[in-house]
Amino acid sequence: MRQFDPSHGPGRLQEDHDRFPVHLIGLIQPHGVLLLLDASLTITQVSENSAQHFGLRAEALLGQSLLEVCTPATSVDHLLQVVATCTQKPVYIPFDFSAGESVRHCDGLIHRMENGIVLELEPAVPRTGWDVTLLQNTVQRAIGHLRSIEAIDDFLQAAIAQIQTITGYDRVMVYQFDEQNAGAVIAEVKPPEAVSYLGLHYPATDIPQIVRGLYHQNLLRLIPDLNATLVELVSVDGSAGAVDLSHAVLRGVAPCCLEYHQNMDVTALMVIALVRENQLWGLIACHHPTAKFLSYPVRAACEMLGQLVAAEVTSKVDRDALNYLHQLRAIQTEFVNSIAQAQDFKQALIHPEPRLLEMVNAQGAAICLDDDITLIGDTPPLDAMQTLIQWALTPSSGELFHTNCLANHYAHADGIQAKASGLIVLTISRLRRYLILWFRPEKLQVVNWAGNPGDSVQTTEDGAIMLCPRNSFEAWKETVEATAQPWQPAELDNAIALKNAIVGIVLNKADELAEINLELARSNDELESFAYAASHDLKEPLRGITNFSHLLLRRYGETLDDVGIQRLKTLVKLAERMDRLIDALLKFSRLGQTSLRCQPTDLNQLLPKVIEILQASDPARSPLTIAVPHPLPTVDADPTLLIDVFSNLLGNALKYTDRPQPAIEVGSLFPEAPQLIRQGKHLPPNTCAIYVKDDGIGIQPRHFQNIFRLFKRLHERDSYGGGTGVGLTIAKKIIERHGGEIWVESILGEGTTFYFVLNCKEK
Repeated sequence: MRQFDPSHGPGRLQEDHDRFPVHLIGLIQPHGVLLLLDASLTITQVSENSAQHFGLRAEALLGQSLLEVCTPATSVDHLLQVVATCTQKPVYIPFDFSAGESVRHCDGLIHRMENGIVLELEPAVPRTGWDVTLLQNTVQRAIGHLRSIEAIDDFLQAAIAQIQTITGYDRVMVYQFDEQNAGAVIAEVKPPEAVSYLGLHYPATDIPQIVRGLYHQNLLRLIPDLNATLVELVSVDGSAGAVDLSHAVLRGVAPCCLEYHQNMDVTALMVIALVRENQLWGLIACHHPTAKFLSYPVRAACEMLGQLVAAEVTSKVDRDALNYLHQLRAIQTEFVNSIAQAQDFKQALIHPEPRLLEMVNAQGAAICLDDDITLIGDTPPLDAMQTLIQWALTPSSGELFHTNCLANHYAHADGIQAKASGLIVLTISRLRRYLILWFRPEKLQVVNWAGNPGDSVQTTEDGAIMLCPRNSFEAWKETVEATAQPWQPAELDNAIALKNAIVGIVLNKADELAEINLELARSNDELESFAYAASHDLKEPLRGITNFSHLLLRRYGETLDDVGIQRLKTLVKLAERMDRLIDALLKFSRLGQTSLRCQPTDLNQLLPKVIEILQASDPARSPLTIAVPHPLPTVDADPTLLIDVFSNLLGNALKYTDRPQPAIEVGSLFPEAPQLIRQGKHLPPNTCAIYVKDDGIGIQPRHFQNIFRLFKRLHERDSYGGGTGVGLTIAKKIIERHGGEIWVESILGEGTTFYFVLNCKEK
């Protein structure tokens, strides 16, 4: 068995085939005559077979007015009106062609192109009013019968049976295109002894893009005799003319198409295009082993039946899709209502378990809420999920990514294809890493090709790739691996609708929070005003206490006993501690009110300023030595506030140590750094983690979160130089205001490392 991927097969080579412009073939089929007219209806080009049909050589017609040799069976005024209003779509007008004393009746089709008017004339097949009435009655009965059939498979089978009855073709098939423009025969009527093509697949190269485009423009293509010799066009100067025959019914047959159908033992061919929602959905292909010409009325009836088939296919496919969509929407409505009422968003997503899977008819799902990943149903293991989610977060994946062959997009799909060959990634928030992933398992299937699809591709001696008609149409089987059942449009729509609903719920909750925050802001303003006034009122008495205590010590120090002196000194220390605490509280309260002044800040220049501040605060301290293993990045931040962060972290590194000369290191890590991956940290793009590392006393893991709480100290009030217990709280608030996070890793007795994330670009 081997894996088959249509995107890697012959379909990729369509552009090579399209270099051959089949619409500019410059040849017509011999069962009619083509004339090219200018605006005055003068004949400027004509096919060489005019003498065969009308007894007049092409040279005799060139330069003449159409009305001199040909008379519309209706009226000249009607012809002129048609000429003035005609477009690229051919319009039928019967003509009488005068050749000497004889008059020949013709079926005429006229349409406009860029450099003139094209008139195609076919000798009219004798027909009576009874013939026309009989054809009309047959078509009307066929339409009535077809409209009564509900199932699409039965409808298509009945439709081609009706077309076979009307036309008399030996074999009639419905050929449906898939998303890669390959096709398959999904309905067929044929003689009992003939080989069946039903269920066979054909590569996209069998009907290249340029040919599909012509089918889309012209709903019916007739080739009465593939073995007939094609006819050239001549112009006034006698040369052959290359006319755009895109919309010409008589357009000649390309050699590749000719050989392809001859290899199928087909001599006569008619194709009716089925267009659904302005896309070529499929074809009705009619084959006959001998030459077979159909008159214009029969062809017109077949084209009308083709339009009915296309409309009914659209209606039935849309009806089935709509019913399925209603089922999915009912699930979605119940789901969204439960999410809106739930207090815990994650629990609402995963309970009850099948509901999220039913949203898109998946067999497994993963909910990623930042670093929290929850698996539901049949999914790849958690370690494989981490890598897959990181890949899914790349900007190229967009809001909704989906595939039924993950191996075509993801390099590590081999190990998970049994459970995740099909994937939908719904990105709710890339910044916050909120994703929902749905999975479908691998579905092994055998594709029956009409011959080896690779036979239509050949490589020339110079390495060029060209297409060629295949010689064999015998069934050729290929096992398709690493693919899942394709996702339906209704399922993808439901996924998007779920995101919109979640965003709407979040916005509603945000409105509620906004009102609460507005009230909190008012309270904060009042609190800040109170804090400022209170601190001002408190700081003055505290300074008075400090100054008065120092005065008492200077004047009465000799007369006071040791207890009195010690109590005065304690009073001074308490007043100074209260003063520092008030300053810290003021700084903390103003952090939320002060606007950030972010700018590119080179940490290599900022760090020496911090060291200078720390050295100045304790001149007796030995010169600080801080290791920087590699140049620090430039971050987008408020430099003044960053100085506070570094001052707190470096100050703690100097404070909480038993070593006479502590080893302190400042460095940076970028996304995908192994050290961050081991900690389970996944940084967004264009960010970095700055760290401050020391070899101090360390912190027990149970205190990792507590140290960031206001006024929280892990030691006695006066141990390790004392402190207010506000520094790390301020640092955390500053980093969070920059959109980052701060965390700690530590080993008791060995040292501590603080990490904080800022926006930056890797050097």
